[in-house]
Amino acid sequence: MRGKLLPLAGLYLVQGLPYGLQSGLLPVLLRARGLSLTRVALAKVLYLPWLLKLAWAPLVDTRGSLRAWLTLSTAALGLVCALLAALPPAAGPVGLPATVAGLLLLLNLGAAVQDVALDTLAVQLLEPAELGPGNTVQVVAYKLGAMLAGGGLLAFVPALSWALLFVLLAATYWLAAALVWAAPALRQLPVHQPQPSEAPLRTLHILQDLLAMPGTLWTAGFVLTYKLGEQGASSLFPLFLLDHGISTPELGLWNGVGAVLCSIVGSSLGGALLSWHWQPLPLLRSLLRFRLGGLACQTALLFHLDGPGLRLGPSAALRGAALLSLCLQHLLGGLVTTTTFTLMMHCSQLTPSALQATHYSLLATLELLGKLFLGTLAGALADSLGLHLCFSLFLALSGLPILYLSLAPSTLA
Repeated sequence: MRGKLLPLAGLYLVQGLPYGLQSGLLPVLLRARGLSLTRVALAKVLYLPWLLKLAWAPLVDTRGSLRAWLTLSTAALGLVCALLAALPPAAGPVGLPATVAGLLLLLNLGAAVQDVALDTLAVQLLEPAELGPGNTVQVVAYKLGAMLAGGGLLAFVPALSWALLFVLLAATYWLAAALVWAAPALRQLPVHQPQPSEAPLRTLHILQDLLAMPGTLWTAGFVLTYKLGEQGASSLFPLFLLDHGISTPELGLWNGVGAVLCSIVGSSLGGALLSWHWQPLPLLRSLLRFRLGGLACQTALLFHLDGPGLRLGPSAALRGAALLSLCLQHLLGGLVTTTTFTLMMHCSQLTPSALQATHYSLLATLELLGKLFLGTLAGALADSLGLHLCFSLFLALSGLPILYLSLAPSTLA
């Protein structure tokens, strides 16, 4: 199994770099320059290519080899990073320069194409008994890449220039592309040739075909909603701390490194629990209840801190409680994410092999759509409704998946 997990770990790590840049760096950078919460949240529009994965997932299923798709998409990410190295991100009063935003959009496009091929590789390589460890590697490596590019960038940009950092990222991607092309295991992967039986993939009925697969409708509904409350709170709470006295470098350390490390620990613990013969659905019931309790504590803390003139001093107990709450939510979020991704991959393995890449891409796209929906609207909701009402809504949304689990079909048990 180690021969399968090591290549997956390396590829998922480099795939997490663009997410880390845009989730760990950009919100803090833009907020520190005085942009409103609404404008900061709108930067998530750059994630749009991740919502369009179904446009090219059928091509990955039916054309060429996974080795070629992975090599070309990874090399393209290196090229975009090399171009970004020449364009420092001097944010103006309305946000990022158009050229930098366009290149970040291309970075997401390359990462989304790579994601389809990489997820297909994981679905085809992993046996049912390997899904727990495999999804732990997937989530942990991705988050580690996000942490290195997000929190690491915030911590080291003063000493390491933006240009040099992106040159290093470009070199990392090109090295990864060369290793993918040379990997003996990937050379043995088959080259897809179009078959007459694959015609439905080229029709407008592809979505209907996918949703007819066992357990897909329920799983699609779950992944679309299970992160709504958590994502809204995690988008706003760090910016709330920034507004109440936490410095940008300290927030980068806690939110970009500490919180992500807690998320990685949670993901690893989730994989261990699945390896100890926990089934995903019963495990999710317990984890979602714990997450709801953690978010309730964070909401109560925010209500207390959101008073007139109240600041988080360097030695205040409230400061420690706020940072602990931030890390706890990421720990619980990591547990929930790994278990949910295992459930998604199990559902995709119930489909014919010619549909697996497109099927998993559908579930992953819906999962991202749910996160982006609240993450993008969270700033506008906070600006218009206020933080108290906004976090009360997030708390209610976090309770819905617990009720939804009671409707799970027996095919996923």
